[in-house]
Amino acid sequence: MTKAQAIHSIRKEVKEDMRHFLDIADWTPEELNGLLDLAAGLKKEWQQRGCNKQVLNGRVLGMVFQKPSLRTRVSFEVGMMHLGGHALYLSPAEIGLGKRESIADVARVLSRYVQGIMARVFDHQHILELAKYATVPVINGLSNYNHPCQALADVLTVKEHLGQIKGKKIVFLGDGNNVAVSLLIASAKLGAHFTIASPEGYRLRPDVIEKGKAIAAGSRIASITDPVEAVAGADVIYTDTWTSMGQEEEAEKRRKVFPPYQVNAGLVAQAAPGCIVMHCLPAHRGDEITDEVADGPHSVLFDQAENRLHAQKAILVHLMAE
Repeated sequence: MTKAQAIHSIRKEVKEDMRHFLDIADWTPEELNGLLDLAAGLKKEWQQRGCNKQVLNGRVLGMVFQKPSLRTRVSFEVGMMHLGGHALYLSPAEIGLGKRESIADVARVLSRYVQGIMARVFDHQHILELAKYATVPVINGLSNYNHPCQALADVLTVKEHLGQIKGKKIVFLGDGNNVAVSLLIASAKLGAHFTIASPEGYRLRPDVIEKGKAIAAGSRIASITDPVEAVAGADVIYTDTWTSMGQEEEAEKRRKVFPPYQVNAGLVAQAAPGCIVMHCLPAHRGDEITDEVADGPHSVLFDQAENRLHAQKAILVHLMAE
């Protein structure tokens, strides 16, 4: 065997044993609970000691951004710092993913420099292609299809505030978007009941609903249009912006359709007395959520935002620690 063949063989073995974090659906309930326990442990360690064990010392995460972000960039960059590693921010101008250079070549090149890749992209196919050609773990920081990192932080927050996820009623109000996809799949995997209420024309894709029902661990999955019916008895009310990045030209049209789905005090009063209200942020206050609710006693918006850091650290440790 030549040296080149030996290197190729080693890389092939590494690739076959390697794990990516692309979709909540790829992970078993046991694995997801393991990640949640790891996140909770890392959070507790940080709170008690002011630091985490340096398990990623000398390791680098390449962060590829097509879309801007506050929480995704900061949580991954600070998370790597807490764990002793380093994060390298790569802007759209520097990469030009699929334009300036092919996605396959970007994956191959970055794999020679870093020990992990996190990408926040418009097209989900770009994430899949990065993972196909990378020889290091790839993390989906958001795509137009899903947002698995957000969902992991979300269920961590639910578990912290409500004690458990299984059997809880989680209700998503608004656009059937990427955040809703991952939250539905996480709910189904972990035994929560999930209902999404959206206007006609903005409902979650039927194949996603069917996928959730197929993997549901004894829980109910539903897609309806009535927000009042949806929140009855809800343990969690979750909302997101009515207009996501890339949909700006639809903003005025959407603003006329979505007001009945606004999370306000009247709607929250229809839920379970101890319900929590969640939003992945950024919030457009006065549109999908009111100030009264966002800053009120039911809100866990900023606990949820903080948990992006600890959930991300769990993903990084699981995928990148030696």
